Amino acid sequence: MTAFSSPALEADRQMLIELIKSEAVFHGDFTLSSGKKASYYVDMRRLTLDHRAAPAIGRLTAELASEFDGVVAVGGLTLGADPIANAVMHASAGTDKPLDAFVVRKEPKDHGRGRQIEGAEVEGKRVIVVEDTSTTGQSALKAVEVLRAAGAEVVAVIVIVDRKTGAQAAIEDAGLQWRAAIDLDDLGLAPQ
Repeated sequence: MTAFSSPALEADRQMLIELIKSEAVFHGDFTLSSGKKASYYVDMRRLTLDHRAAPAIGRLTAELASEFDGVVAVGGLTLGADPIANAVMHASAGTDKPLDAFVVRKEPKDHGRGRQIEGAEVEGKRVIVVEDTSTTGQSALKAVEVLRAAGAEVVAVIVIVDRKTGAQAAIEDAGLQWRAAIDLDDLGLAPQ
C-alpha cells in the first residue's frame, strides 16, 4: 500500500478506490492489451475521464511524482496516459513543483513536424511516465524507449492501479522506479 503525506490525499485515495470498485471493475472474459486473458477488467478510462475522479488522480499522481527531484513533466503512451498527465499538470499548477504534460504517439506523425512526442519539451529533462493500469509494462516501456531516444531522462513509471502481473518487475529491470497509487489488495481482487 502506498502511504500518502496528508489526510486529504488519503481521502482522495479512498474515494478513488470506492469509485473503481463500483464503476470500473467488470467481471467476465477479457483479453488485455498484452494478449493475456483475464476474468475481470479494470477500465480506468471510465475514471481518468470522469469529473469526480480526475482531480484526485491528478493530486495522487502529483504526490507520487514529487518524490523524484528535478522532474519537470509527466506523460506516456497515448491514449491511456493523456488524461492522467493533464490531471497532474492541473493539480500541480498551484504548487511549488508544477509539472508539464507530454503525449507519446505510438508512431511519429507523417506530416507537419513529424513529431512522436507532443507537449512539453523532454530533451535533457527528467520526466515520469504515467499509465492508468499495467499488466506487463510494455506500453510504459514503449513510451520510455521513445522518450530516451529523444534525449529525456526517464526516472520512474507511475500507475494508478497495479495489477500485480509483472509490470513492476519489467519496469524495474529497465532501471526505473515503480510507483502505484492503488493495488489489487485495495480493490479486493486477486492477481490473474
